[in-house]
Amino acid sequence: MANVFDDTWDSDGSEPWQNGTKSRRLVGGVRAGMSVYELPPGSVGPPYHFHHGHEEIVVVISGNPRLRTPAGERDLVAGEVVHFECGAAGAHKLSNPTADAVRYAVMSNLESPDAVEYPDTGELSVMARTDSQLGTPLWHMRTID
Repeated sequence: MANVFDDTWDSDGSEPWQNGTKSRRLVGGVRAGMSVYELPPGSVGPPYHFHHGHEEIVVVISGNPRLRTPAGERDLVAGEVVHFECGAAGAHKLSNPTADAVRYAVMSNLESPDAVEYPDTGELSVMARTDSQLGTPLWHMRTID
């Protein structure tokens, strides 16, 4: 069984694109999954992005993250639930401007393949759970011209 309060992490947030955000997959099926994330105090979280295949639902477990969407920025509170639709209207980013850690869960459909755009950097990533011609799962990042 998975628990959102467990402090065991699959990723310690050391990848540059993670910006210090720890993560752990809680459950994952063929079509739906859920992960938990923890933003350290003062961190900016993963980049502003939107999916073409995944809808996402964020549930704030603890702390007060700041949410950026196309409508602007606002602070969230523990227990708040936010939905992000596919496409540019669902663009989002969570950051933690506070002195306390922020923990939140993300639920999504696990559409594969998926494409993710990063409006601030003009980049696009494409990924799939199936193997590419190289024999590994597809994941490719490029700049949109």
